[in-house]
Amino acid sequence: MTTPPRPPAPHATRTYWLEHAWLTAAGTRAAPRVESGVLVTVADGRVTDVGTGAATPPPGATALRGLTLPGLANAHSHAFHRALRSSVQAGSGTFWTWREVMYGVADRLTPDSYHALARAVYAEMALAGITAVGEFHYVHHGPGGTPYADPNAMGEALIEAAAEAGIRITLLDTAYLSSGFGAAPDRHQLRFSDSTADAWAARCSVVKDRDHARIGAAIHSVRAVPAGQLGTVARWAQERRAPLHVHLSEQTAENDACQAAHGRTPTRLLADHGVLGPGTTAVHSTHLTDEDIALLGSTRTGTCMCPTTERDLADGIGPAARLQRAGSPLSLGSDSHAVIDILEEARAMELDERLRTRTRGHWTAAALLRAATADGHAALGWHEAGRIEPGALADLTTIALDSVRTAGPEPRLGAETAVFAASAADVRHTVVGGRHLVRDGVHSLVPDVPAALAAAVAALRD
Repeated sequence: MTTPPRPPAPHATRTYWLEHAWLTAAGTRAAPRVESGVLVTVADGRVTDVGTGAATPPPGATALRGLTLPGLANAHSHAFHRALRSSVQAGSGTFWTWREVMYGVADRLTPDSYHALARAVYAEMALAGITAVGEFHYVHHGPGGTPYADPNAMGEALIEAAAEAGIRITLLDTAYLSSGFGAAPDRHQLRFSDSTADAWAARCSVVKDRDHARIGAAIHSVRAVPAGQLGTVARWAQERRAPLHVHLSEQTAENDACQAAHGRTPTRLLADHGVLGPGTTAVHSTHLTDEDIALLGSTRTGTCMCPTTERDLADGIGPAARLQRAGSPLSLGSDSHAVIDILEEARAMELDERLRTRTRGHWTAAALLRAATADGHAALGWHEAGRIEPGALADLTTIALDSVRTAGPEPRLGAETAVFAASAADVRHTVVGGRHLVRDGVHSLVPDVPAALAAAVAALRD
């Protein structure tokens, strides 16, 4: 891969004037509020001071006009799935038929092509106001399962892609060892497998955190990691205080197969092997029993909902409201990238619940934004992000309040406007670590993101 020159580091100190900002009370879970004329001072990538009541930008301050939120967190991503957008919509099928098409793209990835695609995808995320991504990464090896000279070449390509696109990444290095409850990997899955959890742990232990990147772990699913090896992955994450993610009960077929193999649900199997807990996030959690919900809630295991993918693949509607009431913190992800729009994910979670229950108002706009910001970052191990307050990482997303979608409502209703009216197209500015990454809808490091996406996707076609 070719590495362009690194952009200059952020200035040591700078000030942003936020026309309107969604603020929380520092150190509390008090109700957020929209304030106007907010001054945010940044030094060394973190917020050092937040002041209110500045009617106009002072000299030297950078004005962010619109509603500024903490940077958005995309807690579940498979970057290479972006190459499938639109191409898998014709005809009928299920998750399982879609998966075969997805495998075809995975078969063609190389470290260079994956870097180019991920760089463009992460730049698209920045344009959508996403400042941190959780990359659920399982394409580890070359075709046929042969390791690259650097066994982590594919993961390193993703980490470098995030750096070049200017966003933070949690690389969720994924254990994927089986095609289903002990069966050997099929020909597509050989690229994913390290053969054993111990070998997986040895390989991914070499990859290190850096300023913009943190290393976490993932269990692809209970069908892809034999029960006796689940604990190895869980202990690896627990010993490092690293986030651990797992696809859970996305399909009823997986639930049925788990019952046949182990006489219990996937959630119970994970609990029995020490996987659940506050450092773990279950992704999808679509088809759960009452006991499953109680287990996830009582252990404070997080839940990442991906409504645009769950509806695109006809997976079903997960019990997000029940999970949160049981004690499971919620986060959001764009998963297969049918669209990349965390505001849409937040809106869809509420609207899907309305369809299921035929009642409205399951979450406030503020609660949905919390899932998209602070709780999403926490799920990725970036606990110091997701808030606009002193000490927090200086990651900001500004949404236009004068577009055809957002014009009209009073600024004090900014949270409602962001969730229930705005889209990724309304993101005007994105700031990461104090650096003004997206300015007036233009990415400063990848100036022509559509061209980068088109070229990267074309390179992966047959």
